[in-house]
Amino acid sequence: MAKILMKGNEAIAESAVRAGGLLYFGYPITPQSEIAEYLAHRMPEVGGVFLQIESEVAVANVLYGAAGAGARVWTSSSSPGISLMMEAVSYIAAAELPCVIVNIVRCGPGLGGILPSQGDYFQAVKGGGHGDYRCLVLAPCSVQEAVDLMPLAFDRADRYRNPVIVIGDGMIGQMMEPVEFTEQQFPPLPPKDWATTGCQGRKPNVINSLYLDPVEEEKLNFKLAAKYEQMKKNEVRYEKFRTDRELECLLVAYGTTARVCKTAIQRLDDEGIPTGLLRPITLFPFPEEAIYELSQRARFLLSVEMSTGQMVEDVRLAVGRSKPVYFYGRAGGMVPSPEEVVDAVKRYLAGGDR
Repeated sequence: MAKILMKGNEAIAESAVRAGGLLYFGYPITPQSEIAEYLAHRMPEVGGVFLQIESEVAVANVLYGAAGAGARVWTSSSSPGISLMMEAVSYIAAAELPCVIVNIVRCGPGLGGILPSQGDYFQAVKGGGHGDYRCLVLAPCSVQEAVDLMPLAFDRADRYRNPVIVIGDGMIGQMMEPVEFTEQQFPPLPPKDWATTGCQGRKPNVINSLYLDPVEEEKLNFKLAAKYEQMKKNEVRYEKFRTDRELECLLVAYGTTARVCKTAIQRLDDEGIPTGLLRPITLFPFPEEAIYELSQRARFLLSVEMSTGQMVEDVRLAVGRSKPVYFYGRAGGMVPSPEEVVDAVKRYLAGGDR
């Protein structure tokens, strides 16, 4: 099949359509508005539904209702828009409903700016809303990988009955790359016998997240916790790059920042400084065991991010005190360059800034 040159946002939208995500509710915000723009004309062609809702708060509650009826639903937004959805996302997780949420991240905090960032790591990985809940979080590093991860996101949302977040910085949404759409096969899903499809011939289904009895609320919390443990067991994904050797430095980076790091590694190799990369593809569950194992063949680790330091906390938790873990980041929409990463590795190798 021939590859097609597409903008990231539009490729994500097309991949979702092909994965059966035919109900989309959204509200425009830069740098992801092309997703809604594309779907506004694409959904009628495939018998789907596109609705622009009056606000991001309302979007997430519409997701709740449509997911509760058993539909394959999704939305997209960017940073402050995702923040507005978080109360309802907590409800959706508590009600054990499947949906997919795409976050094309812009810089913040606050309204910030429209340039790319990775400052929403905490929001995606640590919950974002209230209570004990987690979302499966997928982080593509290219337009092609974003296309490939969308069908997986819908399948896992249905399989775990849980929100799945696909998170990419603004460059993922705005860059154009050649992509290929391939059909993915997954095992059959269990029937959605929990959905509110009308109760003729069965007992009514009730979808709720309010439990005034603390015994019942605790029971729900531990049921959800067991589900997240299954995610940790089955869903960890990562890429290793140039790690089959003893290393001076192990870089840890995700998304497009990891692509910067691969270029830096090639330049460090040319200077005789063996460096490798561990790229998390799932931010939750985090590939902590893989990071720990690789850390044992490196002198130190460097977390490279488009933030002031968020994922680095999870890297340090994974490694413990066995090896030094340092951080290099840019913020405010600034993107680390390969030269900056090379300089940071050399600086820590020489003992600077320790």
